[in-house]
Amino acid sequence: MLGDFITRIIILLVGYAYPAYGCYKSVEKKKPEIQELRYWCKYWILVGILTVLERIGDIIVSWFPLYGEIKIALLVCLWYPKSQGISYVYEKLLCPYMSRHELNIDQGILVLKIRGHTVIVQLLQYIYQWTLQIFRHLQQQFDKKNERSKSKERHKAGASFMFLR
Repeated sequence: MLGDFITRIIILLVGYAYPAYGCYKSVEKKKPEIQELRYWCKYWILVGILTVLERIGDIIVSWFPLYGEIKIALLVCLWYPKSQGISYVYEKLLCPYMSRHELNIDQGILVLKIRGHTVIVQLLQYIYQWTLQIFRHLQQQFDKKNERSKSKERHKAGASFMFLR
């Protein structure tokens, strides 16, 4: 049972940094191999999904003994070529699931885009109105201060003339 901090560092190195470097090397070859590029695409698709699921899993089962170590083992199993973990999980689990639900996922994404656009527009309108209110308030404060200083100047000028009488 490694400490949470050490486990997280190992996950970042083993699950992200090392595979990112392997992916970089594949992409930067003079003649990249399609199979190798597909391998890394599959890996990053699965890691993206696992990262989302990890946030939920951390809340529910992080108390489980060796939870962090299991995550490390899963990531190593995925990218280690001899284990064929990527091919198995992608082709036997993820691809069939995505194929069955692709239309629903696409519709959900479209709805989120539309709602997101609406929320952003409303937020920008709110920010615009709020900014206007702030500037109006500042203008009023400036006008009041300016009026007070003019009033004081008039009072001083009037007092000076009274002295001359």
